[in-house]
Amino acid sequence: MYLPDHARLTPDKPAMISADSGAVVTYGQLDQRSNRVAQFLHARGLRRGDHIAVLMENNLAFMDPVWAGFRSGLYVTTINRYLPPDEAAYIVGDCGAKALITSYEKRETAAALAELIPNCPIRLMVGGTIPGWESYEDALAGASPEPLAQEWMGDSMLYSSGTTGRPKGILRPLPETTPAEGFATRQAVNRYGLTPDSVYLSPAPLYHAAPLAYVLSVQSFGGTVVMMERFDAEQALALIEKFHVTHSQWVPTMFVRMMKLPQEVRDRFDLSSHQVAIHAAAPCPVEVKRQMIEWWGPILYEYYAGTEGSGSTFITSEDWLEHPGSVGRAALGVLHICDENGAELPVGETGLVYFERETATFEYHNDPGKTADARHPQHPNWNALGDVGYLDKDGYLYLTDRKAFMIISGGVNIYPQAIEDLLVTHPKVADVAVFGIPHPEMGEAVKAVIEPAPGHAPTDELAQELLAYAKERLAHYMAPRSIDFIAEMPRLPTGKLYKRVLRDAYWTDRKI
Repeated sequence: MYLPDHARLTPDKPAMISADSGAVVTYGQLDQRSNRVAQFLHARGLRRGDHIAVLMENNLAFMDPVWAGFRSGLYVTTINRYLPPDEAAYIVGDCGAKALITSYEKRETAAALAELIPNCPIRLMVGGTIPGWESYEDALAGASPEPLAQEWMGDSMLYSSGTTGRPKGILRPLPETTPAEGFATRQAVNRYGLTPDSVYLSPAPLYHAAPLAYVLSVQSFGGTVVMMERFDAEQALALIEKFHVTHSQWVPTMFVRMMKLPQEVRDRFDLSSHQVAIHAAAPCPVEVKRQMIEWWGPILYEYYAGTEGSGSTFITSEDWLEHPGSVGRAALGVLHICDENGAELPVGETGLVYFERETATFEYHNDPGKTADARHPQHPNWNALGDVGYLDKDGYLYLTDRKAFMIISGGVNIYPQAIEDLLVTHPKVADVAVFGIPHPEMGEAVKAVIEPAPGHAPTDELAQELLAYAKERLAHYMAPRSIDFIAEMPRLPTGKLYKRVLRDAYWTDRKI
């Protein structure tokens, strides 16, 4: 069963609830609205394999075009809602979108975007209109609520965050199946026990790969999604209690912010309904995850994967406690750790992480060079996501950092993640980024940029305290040589850190 089945059996059941307003979209409404979008796009000439794009805040209309695409064989590209108009236009143009759906809340971006996307003829706006955009509501009102005569399974084509360069579109072949068959295949692997009774808290932006995929999955099972418009640590806990949330998904920065709430706030809420807390996107600091398991119990489940779909790992709380710091063993594909020349490394040695599949699962849209760079030099069905790590004797993977963020100081390779994981546990630190900056003798020096925790001023005394804290707990070559402060870290709500933005300023200015 999937969306139309739930619309038939439980038409009045909430498919999605707005955490802020309490407004609801029922399964009956979601089914009809997605059909209307599919019918409208079909009438305007879109066919299987065409592309549409969505640029919207977390809005109750967000899933209408997503489900429409997945029911009519279209590729759906959801765009980072924080991008400036020129970067959003690049994605719309690169993916070849024939339709773009946005919202009145994003009207300033949309106004500047309109003249930058001449090859995207269909432009719909939810909740109001401005010149150059059609009314989404009017478009739906004139379209049939019935499903298309021929429905095909669609897919997403999402773009990497662009933290180290231009975002890349990740293109997978469309399945040769109907939506009913396609979702049945997806539901066959139900690792987290989703059912129609599941209540899923989604605290992250829906444009991101993981929240989008899990919302689709929960709704395909007939569960209810509680959508946060934006993450707030205390509100997230209150929502678990209020809606009897059973499932949720997080990124490590959210754990950090919840852990830094006063104890009396953390103890205020009844979290007994909570059965599964999934996390990914970045490795979680060991001490933070240990404290989360102590607080929530062994309900944390971690995976490591990429939008590319080239492979994944998985680990339970119990296994993690026996292998702290690991992101698990291979759940999809075969893991390999290789050096820069592609030679496979033995257990315990750090190198580039590859997943082996029977065939290559993706390509980077319009970029054969980047596609080739992601492949192993001798094995084209081995794909790398750009992460560095090692395997232990039991096959558990430990990530050390992104390859692009490695610091080379005096010929020694230093991975910032371990330094960041330590510093973020200090009670006066809210967030941290570590990277290399130019050094005349060593090549690079370790720099830490700190966002102080609320109530703590960015003083020289605090910098010295944090430097001493690091030196006492890290190898001497890993300890930061200097610390700068920042009011707010340039981190996306998905947990992704725009480290390149921070790092580039030091290299441009040759600041030490």
